[in-house]
Amino acid sequence: MAKNVKLRIWRGDANSGKLEDVSVEANEGEVVLDVIHRVQATQMGDLAVRWNCKAGKCGSCSMEINGKPRLACMTQVANFKEDETITITPLRAFPVIKDLVTDVSFNYKKAMEVEAFSPPADLKPGEARMEQIDVERSQEFRKCIECFLCQDTCHVIRDHEENKKSFAGPRFFIRIAELDMHPLDVLKNRKKKAQEEHGLGMCNITKCCTEVCPEHIRITDNAIIPMKERVVDIKYDPVRWLGSKIRKREIASTLSKRCISVLGSNIFNRRNYSNWWG
Repeated sequence: MAKNVKLRIWRGDANSGKLEDVSVEANEGEVVLDVIHRVQATQMGDLAVRWNCKAGKCGSCSMEINGKPRLACMTQVANFKEDETITITPLRAFPVIKDLVTDVSFNYKKAMEVEAFSPPADLKPGEARMEQIDVERSQEFRKCIECFLCQDTCHVIRDHEENKKSFAGPRFFIRIAELDMHPLDVLKNRKKKAQEEHGLGMCNITKCCTEVCPEHIRITDNAIIPMKERVVDIKYDPVRWLGSKIRKREIASTLSKRCISVLGSNIFNRRNYSNWWG
């Protein structure tokens, strides 16, 4: 059974824009993306909207619906009250290109900053072996469809544009966590880099990223918090700290003895050399 729904759609570009009201017919079982396409076909021929699969797997139709980051293809019109106006706006954390389309290239730049999986140099094709428990630990993170809703809702960059340079965001924290958990990855400094280069410490674990994830990945609980704990262990654990100090002293002591030995040998040789010349 068809019904009329009221939409308030943001129209504009990087320079200016405004919300425009429109009424459109919606059929039973339709999603917000369906009614946007109907508006595009019947009333706003130049309305810009990004979409692809319409199955919740490509992450293209990310936008904000009534202020919440969502996938338009996975948001049922029936979930809203009959007299409710559905407000549709572009992702707030990224620059607007036109209407509902934003420039998400920030995320691709951050992806390039995360070092790729590094297997052992002597590992030949077909020789990689993993325990099932290791596969399951990071399998959840591979469900990510890169819709960037978690990036959009994260207040560290949503409300502070200046943080983008030093903060990778939740999408890439799960990528780093996945690689850090991989038993065949030889890069052992991923936790340190997450803290020092990707801004892990700036996250205050509000779990807003987990709430908007369409794949229900437990970003905060299973990736960010465990990685924060491992960073703290490395940096602040007193046993580790004491062990590192003892090791440094042992190395320093060994080097000192070697230097004295070499220096003594050089002095002895010089004395012999001067005696040899008389």
